[in-house]
Amino acid sequence: MPENVNATSCNDVSLPRRAALLGSAATALTAPAVFGQPTTNIRCGFWDHWVPAGNDALRRLCAQWGERNRATVGVDFITSVGNQNLLTIAAQAQSRSGHDILSFPAWEPASHARMLVNVDDVMGRLTAKYGAVTPAAEYLGKQDGRWVAIPAVSGTQMKPACVRIDLMQQHAGIDIRAMWPAENRAGPGADTWNWETFAVAAEKCNRAGFAFGLPMGSFTDAVDWVGALFASYGANVMDERGGITVRGNAKLRAAVEMCVRIARQLPNDVWAWDDASNNRALISGRSALVFNPPSAWVSARRDQPAVGAQCWTVPVPSGPEGRFVGYLPYFWGIWNFSRVQGPAKELLEFLSDRASAEVQTNTSAGYDIPPFLSMNDFPVWSNEGPPVGTVFNYPIKAHHNARTSVAFAPAPPAMAVQAYNQALNTKLIARIAQANETVDQALGWLERELNTIRRGG
Repeated sequence: MPENVNATSCNDVSLPRRAALLGSAATALTAPAVFGQPTTNIRCGFWDHWVPAGNDALRRLCAQWGERNRATVGVDFITSVGNQNLLTIAAQAQSRSGHDILSFPAWEPASHARMLVNVDDVMGRLTAKYGAVTPAAEYLGKQDGRWVAIPAVSGTQMKPACVRIDLMQQHAGIDIRAMWPAENRAGPGADTWNWETFAVAAEKCNRAGFAFGLPMGSFTDAVDWVGALFASYGANVMDERGGITVRGNAKLRAAVEMCVRIARQLPNDVWAWDDASNNRALISGRSALVFNPPSAWVSARRDQPAVGAQCWTVPVPSGPEGRFVGYLPYFWGIWNFSRVQGPAKELLEFLSDRASAEVQTNTSAGYDIPPFLSMNDFPVWSNEGPPVGTVFNYPIKAHHNARTSVAFAPAPPAMAVQAYNQALNTKLIARIAQANETVDQALGWLERELNTIRRGG
């Protein structure tokens, strides 16, 4: 975005050049000094929030910081529709020009690590104040031992279960609100909320005509929930060095078999669903459960109040290796060609502090998740409704015994992102549930695909 510069016109040539120069010099010498004028110009390109008020919160916070620090902060909001944000990142990286600060989706900091400013100093101060960030944010934002971007509040989401209270009670016999109340405790039966219980409930709700709305295509909502299930079984397909761990992997086989079992209870068209399809399934009243941030419930509250009033967010079911929830973060990065790297760091530290994080989360109806686990106690998650407390269990609470997951971690991000973008985990399930391959045949296909990625093919 070009800077706003007020330039004096040079078109008036009626004065002799010497007189004009002398006049300018005199003006410069006699003009009184003006203090308090902005001395720094920072250009920010933030993600264009699904919740319009989210943009307003960032705009106000940036203006507030600018007033305090004699700076002009220019803010653009870049949509992710049509991958415009990814195209912007690529164009600026190639031209080495553009914004000083840019929002980077999950995998982009690793892809552009060499062009991003080291922010270890900022993260050191923030973690000293607020404690550790969620490990999944560190996996994506810390490369070669250094932080290359700061985990953002705005745009960062998790994908727990949003359940229809009435349908789950009526058709599966589960009082989900009693199991996971809007309190810092687990209720009766919470210890049984695992994938086995989930699969039985999926079958019962499907028979009643209210199948769970779980996408199985190549979009993020599908890849993330399947990735969380795999993580809960310890079913990694690559290790930290990129070694392929498919062959003879009993944990992977168990995860695949459970996922196939669930997939067979879903609507027939989930293989073609995009990231809006599960929202539509919930809002229409046709589904008893989706995995989604509060955006699905917010849309239901607006468009179908009777449905929204029956929604309750709960943790993802647990597996043999624990409970994991799909995590899709944004990061704030500073290009190394920026001429205002110091002030840009100060601005991002301000946007990350507790007060600023709470402003962002409040204005998005609780959608935005701070990276610091100590911030998972904002009142917004207790107060939002109806029903009041519906998103209390959206952020991870201590009694959830849960961790965030990124599909295909702990593989090196350069390899994991390829498996993620190709949706290899949902395609694996499709080959069994849709194409009728055996588990061994499908796992053989997966191993070949991962070998191609490892070879750089």
